[in-house]
Amino acid sequence: MPTLALVDDHRLFRAAVRRLLAADGRFEIVAEADDGPGAVARVLETRPDLVLMDVGLPGSSGIEATRQIREALPACKVLILSGYDRPSLVQSALTEGASGYVMKTATAEELLIAVRAVLDGKCFLSPEIAQHVVERFAESGGPAGSPTLASLSRREREVLQLVAEGLSSKEIADRLSISNRTVETHRAAIMAKVGSRKTAGLVRFAIREGLVDA
Repeated sequence: MPTLALVDDHRLFRAAVRRLLAADGRFEIVAEADDGPGAVARVLETRPDLVLMDVGLPGSSGIEATRQIREALPACKVLILSGYDRPSLVQSALTEGASGYVMKTATAEELLIAVRAVLDGKCFLSPEIAQHVVERFAESGGPAGSPTLASLSRREREVLQLVAEGLSSKEIADRLSISNRTVETHRAAIMAKVGSRKTAGLVRFAIREGLVDA
């Protein structure tokens, strides 16, 4: 029986997904987590076949957790469950190793189909975002003046998330084991790419791109 891990910081939603999968009877849930670092730790400990991963998680984003999991356990599949349908966010998730992206508005039947498809080695995208993703990948880049999450480096995305969560530069430096000056350098680069000189602008951008919840 395939084993699954559930990662979402909204307990009611996670409980609903747990009940749905348990009622189906074809899967065993072996781990749950409600933040990015916890997700990575639990997945490395239990080694499930598939992780159902939220995007906007405390600590580190679901995209970063996906990258770490896929690097450590290449055989482990990741299916993103998100309330955000921005093509740039979907692109970042797939680039970091996710095998599918399902909207939280999906029906129970669609989620079960997605889980089965990813476990079978296929890629699954919710129908309402599939066309947008195809169009996004076909483009050479986003339109001028419209920065996206994909324009940031991996480290810049980590710093941006922690800035949006309200951490100071020193706290970010401690969390990421880098110097305070390096954090400031990343902040400056992010501000230049996003086109904002204020922290509030960075927070709005992070929320718009689905990196953190509003």
